[in-house]
Amino acid sequence: MDEDCAVDTGPRPQLLLVEDDEGVRRSLHLLLHWRGFDVRSYASARALLDDTDISAAEWLVTDYRLPDGDGIGVLRSMQRRNWHGRSILITAYPDPTLRAVASMNGFHAVLDKPIRQHELIAALT
Repeated sequence: MDEDCAVDTGPRPQLLLVEDDEGVRRSLHLLLHWRGFDVRSYASARALLDDTDISAAEWLVTDYRLPDGDGIGVLRSMQRRNWHGRSILITAYPDPTLRAVASMNGFHAVLDKPIRQHELIAALT
């Protein structure tokens, strides 16, 4: 591409994605990157929480059931680190109690798997 024609889109909002299923994680990562986010993906809660460079992220999208914990615990740990971004919980095990607990803990949305792209993008805007 000719440098004179390059378009500066500015900084992308940073988003943290925690999903243990490699295929789901990869497809969500690509979708979110394509939709304008600077995505950092993690396969476990520990991998995310071991990263020392997550405080600037504006978004957290996390699966509920993880091999080493759950998404609610991830958000609580982030909040203890003074993280104040917006968060979305995704789950293959939806139920009203989980939605209520997620909301009480600060999640802005709970989305059921399989994830519908338009619902995820709507929750992020």
